Amino acid sequence: MADEDRTRDGSRAGDEPAARPASHRPRSAAAGLSHRALRRLARTRQRRRWALEGVGAVVCLVVLVAYLGTRSGPDSGDATVGGPGGVPAGAARPTGLPGADGRTSEAGPALPGLQPRQRPPSPEPTPSASPPAPESAKPAAPLLSLTRAEVPAEVDLTAVGTRDWMHWGQRGGTSTVRKQSGSGEIVDGGGKGRRIGWDGNQEVVRWSDGAPDRWDRGSSDGVYTCGVGNGFSLAVVGSGAPRTVQVYAGIWMARGRLDVRLSTGGPVSTLRLEDPYTSQSAQFVIRFAAPKDARLVVSWTVEKVYTEHCGNVGLQAVALR
Repeated sequence: MADEDRTRDGSRAGDEPAARPASHRPRSAAAGLSHRALRRLARTRQRRRWALEGVGAVVCLVVLVAYLGTRSGPDSGDATVGGPGGVPAGAARPTGLPGADGRTSEAGPALPGLQPRQRPPSPEPTPSASPPAPESAKPAAPLLSLTRAEVPAEVDLTAVGTRDWMHWGQRGGTSTVRKQSGSGEIVDGGGKGRRIGWDGNQEVVRWSDGAPDRWDRGSSDGVYTCGVGNGFSLAVVGSGAPRTVQVYAGIWMARGRLDVRLSTGGPVSTLRLEDPYTSQSAQFVIRFAAPKDARLVVSWTVEKVYTEHCGNVGLQAVALR
């Protein structure tokens, strides 16, 4: 019985939970502190939290300022990003005034300290090895034209021949009268056939500055030559400037051919005057420009005759202005 009682007592004693080791007991962080000490600890923790928050705010502010500073100028990536109006981001618009061709003049960005419309000084130009040679003036291009017109009833050689004039037949087939103070640019080159003087031209000419005859109030004189291939050869000396030559000529029962060319070469201009039955006259107008000392060459010849009795070409006067 005593053993049974001891057994029961041991069972009850085993049923009670054993005491836990001290190291496994839950312990509060503030265990053993007074109420005043706990308040001081709380205030210390709050100040530490405020300090950390303040430091964080200052760091964020510094980072923001640094970021904005890096955005004040264009970086390498901004060059490819289009800004308003098609201008790359970060690039300034041209500040130069429009040029004459509608493009903005190249002026570059303004530098600090410059006044409006001022630009930094240009660098000193590098001297070239030698200055460019000036372009030489090009000579006037050769000019030659030939037209035909009706002869006025009266021709004033002094008025139309301001530079020079020449008249034939005043005293026979070999007689000539020239402008007294003329340039001498009209040249009588002769020609094939015998020259014959006559006084039956349909139009008259006059002058007041001739030599050897000073003046004439109305002359119908001229010269002619008969037969195919015969005629007159004339020339006018060039001066480099445009000139106008007027040739007063005619035919009788023939076809006359007027050829003009420049001694420097080029094409020949030709006009014909024809009458199988009677006489006819014309004013041939030649406009030309030839270098100095070059010549305008004029040939007036019989190309065809319609009578055995001296079909011919005639020449009365030539004027130059």
